[in-house]
Parts: sequence; C-alpha cells; structure tokens
Amino acid sequence: MFVFLGVCGDEFSVLRSPQSVVFRDGSWPIPGERIPDVAALSMGFSVEEDLSWPGLAVGDLFHRPRATVLVTVKGVDKLTLPVKGISYPIENAVPFSLDSVANAIHTLFSEETPVVLQLAPSEERVYMVGKANSVFEDLSVTLRQLRNRLFQDNSILSSLPLNSLSRNNEVDLLFLSELQVLHDIASLLSRHKHLAKDHSPDLYSLELAGLEEVGKRYGEDSQQFKDASQILVDSLQKFADEMFNLYSGNAVVEVVAVKTFNSPLTRKARSILQSTQSETENPYNLAYPYNYNYSVIFNIILWMMIGLALAVIVISYNLWNMDPGYDSIIYRMTNQKIRMD
Repeated sequence: MFVFLGVCGDEFSVLRSPQSVVFRDGSWPIPGERIPDVAALSMGFSVEEDLSWPGLAVGDLFHRPRATVLVTVKGVDKLTLPVKGISYPIENAVPFSLDSVANAIHTLFSEETPVVLQLAPSEERVYMVGKANSVFEDLSVTLRQLRNRLFQDNSILSSLPLNSLSRNNEVDLLFLSELQVLHDIASLLSRHKHLAKDHSPDLYSLELAGLEEVGKRYGEDSQQFKDASQILVDSLQKFADEMFNLYSGNAVVEVVAVKTFNSPLTRKARSILQSTQSETENPYNLAYPYNYNYSVIFNIILWMMIGLALAVIVISYNLWNMDPGYDSIIYRMTNQKIRMD
C-alpha cells in the first residue's frame, strides 16, 4: 500500500502505509524536532537518540520504502484531506530539516547515487544530490524561473480552477508556482522511471509557504484563502497519487502543516515578496556540529592504534630478550649441521 501523511492543524496523520511501515492507532503526541527521526526510522536508518514514540512500530526490516517525500505546509491550521487515517498531534512544532536523513542516504548509497532533493521555492533554496542533478536539471527553482514557468503553455494555470485567485497578484503567483513545482517534480521523474525502481532509497523534502502568504494578504476568512486551501489539498492528493504510481506503491509521503513554528531560531531567508537580503545563517561564525558517526569512527581508530602500539611493544621486547641459541630455529639448525660435520 501507499503512504500519504496529512496534517490537520499541527497534527501528523497517516492515511495509508505499506506493509513494511506500521503506524499504530492512537493519539500519542510527536515532538516536532523528532519528525526527521520518524522519517529515518521508517526508511530503516538508525538515529542518534532512541525514539520512544509508540506511534511507529517495528515493521519489515528487509523491505523498506524506496522513497520518502516530506511536504511542509506553513501558515495553516487545518488541511481537510479527503481520506481518513491515523493522526497524531505535534508537540512543540519547531523548525526541522531532513539533512540527517539525506546524509545517511548519501553515505550508505554513495556508489548508487540516489535521488535527494530538498527544495523551498519561495526562498530559492534548493539542494540536490546524486541523480537528482540530472533528473531535475530543468526544474524551476529561482523566482524568475517560477514566474516564467507559470505562463508557459503546459503550466497548471490551464487546468486549475483559480476561482477567486488572480494571475496578476504576486501573492497568488507565489502560491501557484509552488503547486507548479509539485507537478513538475512528478512529471520529470516520470521521464526517468528506472530511477524509481533501483535499490537505493530516494528523498524529497519540500517546503511550501504560499498559503501562508495568501492568509497574510487576504485574511484566513477570505474566499481567496478558502479557495487556495482547497486547491492545495487537491494538488497534494494528486501529487501523492503520482508518486505512488512511480514508486509502485513503495513510497512514504508525509505532509506537515503548522500554523507557526514555536521557535525564535527559525532560519531567515528571502521571500518572493521581499527584495532585501536576509541575515547570514551563521552570524557568530560557530563551528558546525560533528556528524553522529564521529564517535564510532573515533573509537575504531583509537583502539586500533592502541592495539598496534601494544603489539609493537610486545614484539620488540621479545626480540630484544631472545636467546639466539635457544629461541631461534635458524641458530639451532646451524649448530646441528656444524656438529655433524
């Protein structure tokens, strides 16, 4: 079966799941900072800190999903998805990323070059690793490319019912351009279907902020916001169905919708409606944290060096105190030959 995860106002809902991924029915809150760990464990990867969340059970360890898709929708209290499923409230919704999952995939499957795509269209933030560089080389990622893509003949504007939304408003264009990205990802991947059938897992992390801008511009009680919410739900469902077909049902699609992140440390980035450059990501020039594999590698090298040093000391001591006439087979064979002569 296919997995599609939805959220209804800071909730984490599992609508469907494959046999290799088991979610238990319950109202256990999931910490917002542990959402990447849920994605990692569902793919069969280990995490730095044990996750004591009972919502995710141990599934089939020998058959893991070939793809995980996480879509973060900002600025919305509720997304009314058409299919009912298991939902979990999000406790302490803080900003998160799937960098740790991407690093694990890149480290374990570097020779197979899996598809890793992380994209935030409204911030012009994109990260592609492996075969994603060739698959999504034509994907619109800059603000100018997004705007031009919407006005091409094969864009979603020709098929979407815009209703109260306008093609001449920058806020509406931001929202529609993000939906265009969802459509283009599935379309480009359909041209390279063989990549969805290999043995290496793929990762897609998308962040959508267009609906939040629509709510700020028109208000959450406006008709524009209601129409945009419905269009977004339909587009997410269609996107999930397309990814499901491409990965033959062995994919996990997650949607996280939060009104606001409960953290003052949210990374500043340029919006499509702003022209000023954001503050630097690391203003204090702090060092990056060590990778979670650092302690393992350190212990392997440390004890190997200690073992080699002890071996050299023991061998050197025995050679220094060796009796050539008694301990060395060379001298014993030579002495016997001399006596026989």
